Amino acid sequence: MQYRKLGRSGLRISAFTLGTMTFGGKGDFAKTGDTDLAGARRQLDLCIEAGINMFDTADIYSAGVSEEILGAALKGRSDDIMVTTKARFTMGKGANDAGLSRYHLIRACEASLRRLGRDHIDLYYLHEWDGQTPLDETLEALDTLTRAGKIRYTGVSNFSAWHLMKALSVAERDRLIAPVAQQIYYSLQAREAEYELLPLSLDQGIGVQVWSPMAGGLLSGKYRRGRPQPAGTRQIEKWGEPPVHDIEKLYDVVEVLVSIAEARNISAAQVALAWVAQRPAITSIVIGARTEAQLVDNLKAADLVLSAEDISRLDAASAPPLLYPYWHQASNASDRLSAADLLLLGPAVAAKAGKPE
Repeated sequence: MQYRKLGRSGLRISAFTLGTMTFGGKGDFAKTGDTDLAGARRQLDLCIEAGINMFDTADIYSAGVSEEILGAALKGRSDDIMVTTKARFTMGKGANDAGLSRYHLIRACEASLRRLGRDHIDLYYLHEWDGQTPLDETLEALDTLTRAGKIRYTGVSNFSAWHLMKALSVAERDRLIAPVAQQIYYSLQAREAEYELLPLSLDQGIGVQVWSPMAGGLLSGKYRRGRPQPAGTRQIEKWGEPPVHDIEKLYDVVEVLVSIAEARNISAAQVALAWVAQRPAITSIVIGARTEAQLVDNLKAADLVLSAEDISRLDAASAPPLLYPYWHQASNASDRLSAADLLLLGPAVAAKAGKPE
């Protein structure tokens, strides 16, 4: 297991993080899984043995039950094990039981600490943007929690690039503790993060944890063109999150995944996970599993190194189109591009120069 520095912080976290959305199985989250305490303990055993030192949850997962199960499963284990959790979504019927206000964030943090049975949270994420609360109020609340020792580091999740850049600017202006990480969706199924979120991370030194690197199971190899979709699963045409905008392109990507996997005698899931883990700017990928067998298979991806040819094939099949102003920059600014720019524009610039990627 690799350990990577989280952005500009001095913290090193494992390249894989265990996600615990499947813990609890309450309400809508029952669709993702219903791992109980015994199952959670077994998953933690497997992950810790594999070298994982970070575990991810959120207050909204099964209405707090995920945090409770994770906390119980971690009881008595090493202090070196770290936890991330998140706040923003509705956790009650009150007018202030949601959002990123100082009122809600401090209450949410204290409630998460009680459920987890811990005295601090290692990485506390703002789970979603709140356009109605001033950022200085939100960041001041996080600063207060950090200085009180209740959280160690802060991050944002599902922010746009301008949201995150504004947060960094406000933190610098007001001399508040700034976010060091973002948790985002990114996979071979949808590479929109390459337009701005990942270049921003490279430019500003922001760590990146990736949620759903398997696109909610779409990249497992079970969904193939011209074949019946797996029984008991959502139909691709009705997939909610992440949405599928181009089914045919998805099938093209899966065919390349399966081809590479079969040549190596491994699963398509391992190839999909390894591709994300090897991308620029990525600190850690969040994996989760309904079953122990799935988790064991996913963990094997931590040791998988894809060849340049494998990566090139996957890149070609999944490449996002260059939107404006990126196609213009690729054509006219190639003489003065940074490493952050080249994360997206590198292939186009190389093609223009007649060079291999």
